[in-house]
Amino acid sequence: MITSLQNAAIKNIVKLYKSSRERREQQLFVIEGARELSLALQSNYSIKSVYVCRDMFTNTKYPEVLNSLPDNIIFDISSSVFEKIAYREKSDGIVALVEPKQHGLSYINISDNPFIIILESVEKPGNLGAVLRTADAATVDAVVICDNQTDLYNPNVIRSGVGGLFTVQTAICSSEEALEWLNANKINVYAADLNGAKQYQTIDYTIRSAIVMGTEADGLTDFWINNAKERIKIPMRGMIDSLNVSVSTAVITFEAMRQRGF
Repeated sequence: MITSLQNAAIKNIVKLYKSSRERREQQLFVIEGARELSLALQSNYSIKSVYVCRDMFTNTKYPEVLNSLPDNIIFDISSSVFEKIAYREKSDGIVALVEPKQHGLSYINISDNPFIIILESVEKPGNLGAVLRTADAATVDAVVICDNQTDLYNPNVIRSGVGGLFTVQTAICSSEEALEWLNANKINVYAADLNGAKQYQTIDYTIRSAIVMGTEADGLTDFWINNAKERIKIPMRGMIDSLNVSVSTAVITFEAMRQRGF
């Protein structure tokens, strides 16, 4: 059992939590919780090591997900050590190091009638995670992150996405690459814009569709505004002119799912 906070593996976990550079250089990221570990395994992520604190298990049953892993990558740790590496306030005693996947557009498999979420220059990890959670709930084909400003494997993305990172197809690319891919797949592009010409619910999303969402501070760049089939907006009746980007994405996405008989 690992009982020392000075253990090299424990110190490395803390570094991986804190530093995107460490995550890139080591090609590792940290996940926490039996649910997240199970989803990562189901999505064929490579699990490199798992650290378990049996005192933290929420019941006396050994988490089933651990039975599917080889014993030589599972390490017992003390409660004091787990408290050092736990990221969430409430945890079930499992932390794992995982190898990231490739996230090119070529890895995306779309359905016959796809619905895609495009995020341009998303900055806040919490927003990205929330969008992934929405994407999972609505079973969208993919989330494409253009001109990325945050780390997909940031612990806040994983926490706010409650596992959506592992269940949703995700690509990272430039806006130009994304548009070329959308056009090649004959997917109609709808750009969310405060000055949009049409209200979001008047659009027909039953055809091959992608919605493009920008940052809360600046909205979308002219690139997407000029290349969209339509500019769409969510009507706002109050004094504030916009919603949080993750909320806006959810509103439009679930209107699309409603039209599709979700």
